[in-house]
Amino acid sequence: MKFVRFAYADKEHYGVLIENEKILSLSAISSNEWFIPNSLEELIALDSQTIDKIEYFFMKVRKNYGKSVIYNLNEVVLLAPIDCPPKIICLGLNYYDHAAEQEAEIPSEPVIFMKPRTAITGPNQPIVKPSFVKRLDYEVELAVVLCKKGKNIPVEEAKGYIFGYTALNDVSARDIQFKDRQWTRGKSFDTFAPIGPCITAANQIKDPSNLRLRTWVNDELRQNSSTKNMVFHAYEVVHHLSRVMTLEPCDIIATGTPAGVGVFMKPPKFLQPGDKIRVEIEGIGSLQNEVIEENDEQRVP
Repeated sequence: MKFVRFAYADKEHYGVLIENEKILSLSAISSNEWFIPNSLEELIALDSQTIDKIEYFFMKVRKNYGKSVIYNLNEVVLLAPIDCPPKIICLGLNYYDHAAEQEAEIPSEPVIFMKPRTAITGPNQPIVKPSFVKRLDYEVELAVVLCKKGKNIPVEEAKGYIFGYTALNDVSARDIQFKDRQWTRGKSFDTFAPIGPCITAANQIKDPSNLRLRTWVNDELRQNSSTKNMVFHAYEVVHHLSRVMTLEPCDIIATGTPAGVGVFMKPPKFLQPGDKIRVEIEGIGSLQNEVIEENDEQRVP
């Protein structure tokens, strides 16, 4: 199942993608048989049997409610599937091919940094380039969405803490990142964490260690790799991070990017206003955003 959050008639909904072109809204249903949470975040945090319950309920809804709770994709606005996670934890240097393209050593333990939740934006929403950022870059990443609180999670139990997977574009201001010699500021600007278009339930991803990832910039293929090239795979990442911090429901873990980023191309190719970036992950879908230049109208009073 693929879960989405969307807006219709100025109201927020969440639901399940069906037939790739339609959404069955769970939040539009009133049921006495099963408690339906108010938000996708609440649904994710229910318990480890959530997906099984939803799948059973989903079949009944399609039969009993039909078209009254089904929307066409072209009549809604897709939103970021999660807009207020407790944490966004990111990994650097977690692909062998990405480490090779910058001649960096393979880390013996995950290299981590954080993005603020204010960096999140959704499908087809703009990536806002601050006027003083000159070297803007993209990074396709498989993102893990957690469903349970956990600490010191064994690798063999990590799967049970994962609700599903989504795509995340770890947008980066390379000039600031390399000037600071650490990554937080250069990766934390508003809109620098596009995610979506959906969360694919974990039981629909047979092997998160064998998914194709690709990035296009204006229809030019830039990144084309596989999660096979990860240094630490998804379950190992959950294990290592849980030794550092308590993981919580709706935490997002961005698991690193493969080779092909703009900064290490010869010559480098950085993003400019008007560029359209599309990242795609097998089993999840495509996430597209366009770069725009920041202006005074985007300031919050």
